Amino acid sequence: MLAEPEPHSAEELPLYEHYTFVVDAGQSPQRIDQYLAVRLTHLSRSRIQLAIEAGLITINGQPTRPSSKVRPKQVIQVRMPYPPPLELTPEPIPLSIPYEDPYLLVVYKPAGMSCHPGAGVYRGTLLNALLYHLRGQALPATEQNAARPGLVHRIDKDTTGLLVVAKEESAYFGLAKQFFDHSTDRRYYALVWGEPKADDGTITAHIGRDPHDRKRYRAFPRGESGKHAITHWRVVERLRLSTLVECRLETGRTHQIRVHLAHIGHPLVGDATYGGDRPRLPLHSPTQAKLAHELLRYMPRQALHAYRLGFVHPVTGEKLLFEAPLPEDMAQALAFLRSL
Repeated sequence: MLAEPEPHSAEELPLYEHYTFVVDAGQSPQRIDQYLAVRLTHLSRSRIQLAIEAGLITINGQPTRPSSKVRPKQVIQVRMPYPPPLELTPEPIPLSIPYEDPYLLVVYKPAGMSCHPGAGVYRGTLLNALLYHLRGQALPATEQNAARPGLVHRIDKDTTGLLVVAKEESAYFGLAKQFFDHSTDRRYYALVWGEPKADDGTITAHIGRDPHDRKRYRAFPRGESGKHAITHWRVVERLRLSTLVECRLETGRTHQIRVHLAHIGHPLVGDATYGGDRPRLPLHSPTQAKLAHELLRYMPRQALHAYRLGFVHPVTGEKLLFEAPLPEDMAQALAFLRSL
């Protein structure tokens, strides 16, 4: 169980997090750094270990060690210092912006571009480009999104597609509410290995950090960990070796489509993180194996494209809908598959 962040006094060191966990009665013994890494997904395990060693994380009010085991009904308190501020530098990076007004803009993010600085990436991000485009205009920020002002949602670095960015505060909160309420229309094209038996379906499985690899997420179909996640999918085109599917998000978890489709046995073509960087189907001949590896040459990244974005304008009330054509690499991969 996780309590709300607690306030701290002015006499204390400046802290941006203060959480209290009460360990469930059925919790099996587990290292405290592993226990917290699954629950504090925005923190690296190494950072959690450093905080433990610095005495910022306690069990029942007492300092502990990263290897200490959590036990049922223990009280774990977490206090973390403010992270160093990220310097957001405007950069003259060309952008494709299909819509812009005084309150918001819709932008197309290409493959290979991170949405915002962080995790060792400080330049060349979408946010760096947006700050240059807006000529110094300040984007709305809250305590929660201070490192990514204006961004109410994100897509992975190697995913292409459409994003909406708030340019002022009323638009930010209006858009954030729509994403929180799951009332936006977000659809993706995904090229997956193999051929699903059904023509459509819904995947319901919690998504959380993989306890064995913090760079990955995993599905928890029984809900034993992670956060509730729902993905609706339908077959668009059945092809040799692969299938083009459309995915509609009901929730917006990190790596949701990639994790959910891999969970049902159809990882995205080219997705190295979730096993799609190698053929994931029976190869009955050397020719078929050659074709499968040729497909991967067309798609060296995960074949995922956020092609549709719809929402209600938070200021004018107008219904807006945008669609982006397939990027060149996915279009070429589909052309190759259709030629077989």
